[in-house]
Amino acid sequence: MTNRWTLKAGYAALAVLGTCLAAVCPAAEPAAPPDRTIAAGPFQPSIESLKKYRCPDWFRDAKFGIWAHWGPQAVPMEGDWYARNMYEQGSAQYNYHVAHYGHPSKFGYKDVLALWKAEKWDPDQLMALYKKAGARYFVSQAVHCDNFDLWNSKFHKWNAVAMGPKRDIVGDWQKAALKQGLPFGVSEHVGYSRCWFQTSHGADKTGPLAGVPYDGADPQWQELYHPPTSRNGCAYSADPDWHQEWFIRMRDLVDQYHPDFLYTDGGIPFGNAGLSLVAHLYNTSIAGHGGKLEAVYTSKDLGSGMFAERASVQDVERGLMPGISPLPWQSDTSNGDWYCRRNDHYKTAGDVIGLLADIVSKNGNLLLNVVQYPDGSLPPESAQLLADLAPWMASNGEAIYATRPWQVYGEGPTKAGAGAFQESYTFTAADIRFTQSKDGAVLYALALGWPADGKLTVRRLARAAGKVDAVALLGSNEKLNWQQTDTALEIALPATAPCKFAVAFKISGVDLKPAPVTVLPQADGAIALRAGDADIHGPTPMYGTDAGVQEDKIGFWSSAADFVSWDLLVIRPGRYKVSLTYACDPGAAGSEFALVVGATQLAGKTEATASWKKFATRELGVITIDKAGLQTATFKPRTEVAWKAINLHSIRLEPLANGD
Repeated sequence: MTNRWTLKAGYAALAVLGTCLAAVCPAAEPAAPPDRTIAAGPFQPSIESLKKYRCPDWFRDAKFGIWAHWGPQAVPMEGDWYARNMYEQGSAQYNYHVAHYGHPSKFGYKDVLALWKAEKWDPDQLMALYKKAGARYFVSQAVHCDNFDLWNSKFHKWNAVAMGPKRDIVGDWQKAALKQGLPFGVSEHVGYSRCWFQTSHGADKTGPLAGVPYDGADPQWQELYHPPTSRNGCAYSADPDWHQEWFIRMRDLVDQYHPDFLYTDGGIPFGNAGLSLVAHLYNTSIAGHGGKLEAVYTSKDLGSGMFAERASVQDVERGLMPGISPLPWQSDTSNGDWYCRRNDHYKTAGDVIGLLADIVSKNGNLLLNVVQYPDGSLPPESAQLLADLAPWMASNGEAIYATRPWQVYGEGPTKAGAGAFQESYTFTAADIRFTQSKDGAVLYALALGWPADGKLTVRRLARAAGKVDAVALLGSNEKLNWQQTDTALEIALPATAPCKFAVAFKISGVDLKPAPVTVLPQADGAIALRAGDADIHGPTPMYGTDAGVQEDKIGFWSSAADFVSWDLLVIRPGRYKVSLTYACDPGAAGSEFALVVGATQLAGKTEATASWKKFATRELGVITIDKAGLQTATFKPRTEVAWKAINLHSIRLEPLANGD
């Protein structure tokens, strides 16, 4: 049995041994700090320094860019994330891979890379088409999460110059863009790769090859597939060696190609490494442009606080803003899947133009990926999109390029929700989006369809907006008949539209300001007060749409001092039955409110609707509207003590027959 004297002797012996080893093998020197050298200039890798950033005018004026989100993952024509999902047993891409190439223990992604030849890729021809279709900047994918660099990388042997097409994809795209006079950008998605690609280290869980490691587990391919690591909750790896590798590869990309634009798929990664890269990009831009910062860096992480500090430009993937952003921003999307997919559904030019008009009206840019086949040529759907965009941009670009938001972004029934992956909207002829020239002298109203009745009604330009002096239809020489009334600017349209898709009106006047929207009665006399038509008074209520919820709403209404209102036209005075459509979490039930129309008031209290996203309609009672004409309806909290919150969708006033 070991006793304390034995342990004491053992510790003494270890101490003597340690002294001897220290004499023979001195302690290793501390590891050298990572190389985070950046170009000299005013920007340093800190939030405080980077918040001095201001978005350059070229980007704010460009409005529309085209992106080549194209690389070896296009080869199987099975869509996005192929390199990862081919190692997920049971996924559609795994099943395709096994059926067409073999098991990923024998034929892995490294072997797919060798199949990418880009044999029909003609960047000069494509760039000419992109410019004709209206692009004012171009972005090349530089590296996706598959960890394959598309440039002549100095620090990564897995690159397109060394294998695959054996071409400098980024460099050849850049040369083509410069020939067309387009600002050139690059996108990087590789920050996620360290964790994203861990599927390649797995094995089938069932079947004849269960437990046989995929090729990513073979150490000889580790530079492509990364060392093994835990995938639990992993997005950006915490491995400092990976942070340093990311930095030196991205710095190499910036130094070789001096991009005007750099896109990171995600938030600014890896702490000091990410901040250092952004500072390096900005400083090299200043040095290359005679002391003027012309670079744009876009990323997605709102949580970093960087957008509030103007350190970069916010990007929203496949999404829109609910209203005008005070800062320039960008939406990125694709006309199909991110990589070519057989039998895919493609956006039409009408879809793209509707998104573009909505985005530009809210101070944003649209970056559109145009899908390419693996060989570099265009699918018929992509070619048709470009052919349809070209004449529209030629006729209507004046309402898009070098514009700024008006005081309201638009009007109409279609309201975009906030956030990513919310772009599946069907705009109508009643949806109008506004832009204005940078000097504010000219207002543009883009109608996202051609009204079937031959008349466009613009409620925000009623007489209360100020005097309209002239109205013209872009792309048409016909003189328009129009009139301003108390409720709208009414424009009589020509017999035929000057172009397909949306149409743009050029409007001039002096100090035009948005008139309050006048809510008109429906055919049955009912009056619908919708969230999207309300004027919001106070800082806390916000208009928007929650992910996965169809109903738009005014929410985040935390202050009892704030309220909303509508201007409405009453044709039929009398008694109206009032119903409220709203959502309310059980914890916020019991909020007391009042609906005031003219001199009459109806009070009510909210009941729970199961959750903030579960909308319900409740009858409130009857209100009397005693006179016809323009009225104001106000919905407001009754007292601060009795107010919690509400997600307000709409209020309906339904006329009652005499005696009801």
